[in-house]
Amino acid sequence: MADALSLTAYDLWKTYGDEAVVQGVSFTLAPGEIVGLLGPNGAGKTTTVGMLFGTVIPTKGFVQFGPWQLPGQGQLARAQMGIVTQEDNLDPDFTVFKNLTHFAHHYRITGAAARQRAGELLALVNLEHRADAQVDELSGGMKRRLVLARALLNQPQIVFLDEPTTGLDPDARQDFWRLVQQLKAKGCGILLTTHYMDEAQRLCDRLLLLQQGKVIDEGTPTDLVARVIGRAIAEVEGVDPALLKDLAARHGAWYRAFGSAHLVTLPDGDPETLWAAIAAHQPSRLVRRPANLEDVFLRLTGSVLE
Repeated sequence: MADALSLTAYDLWKTYGDEAVVQGVSFTLAPGEIVGLLGPNGAGKTTTVGMLFGTVIPTKGFVQFGPWQLPGQGQLARAQMGIVTQEDNLDPDFTVFKNLTHFAHHYRITGAAARQRAGELLALVNLEHRADAQVDELSGGMKRRLVLARALLNQPQIVFLDEPTTGLDPDARQDFWRLVQQLKAKGCGILLTTHYMDEAQRLCDRLLLLQQGKVIDEGTPTDLVARVIGRAIAEVEGVDPALLKDLAARHGAWYRAFGSAHLVTLPDGDPETLWAAIAAHQPSRLVRRPANLEDVFLRLTGSVLE
């Protein structure tokens, strides 16, 4: 994409009555970059996507996409955008192929051009063998791939993926991830909302962590883990919580109850001293593992993603 465009959000706010569901969100999405919005249900992810796509009018702030500003020039901007919403909203009265050719009319792609583009996209998402099938004959993963194909009809420069793999089995999720990585390789900018940590870790170049509509931290997945948690964490069971808390405090470590266990960060500079101190209290279970994004979110928000 030689003339690929960046998208920038400037101080986006959205309030409904007295409730601010998005508060001061600002960031830039560059061509060929995948930015993830990570947050629990109700954090404002879908509302943010709506403002970026131009279907939700911000209470304050605006979006700049190339020469177009949203709100105001949403129709022109959306001609270069694609979106995969949480709902499949495919037309059950049409075949797989017809769902694409019919929707292509929205972009004034008709006749032979529409049929050619539909065929190209079905090949891309590996659904050409189901071209004549009815939508209700497709598996969940196939439907998500068809929705993605539909979002690509206009060869968009930016694609919004709003929790695109929710409810899919592991194989279907892997298939979808491969398609997303192909789009990135072609220079498409992608905004992904997800509550799957493995998805965020695998796909995203940068993450924005949302809580109650605010960006509470941002960075690459690796940077966030290293900066907020460190390299390693201990999962401990069977040790007096007060004792563990005191041990963590003395070693400058983060400590948190987590289900029936407790989590304690192991300091990067000297993890062995704290590890040995915990082990000396003969816990019923003691596991050392690499820190991950789930730990980051737990430390920053006090809760896990669900």
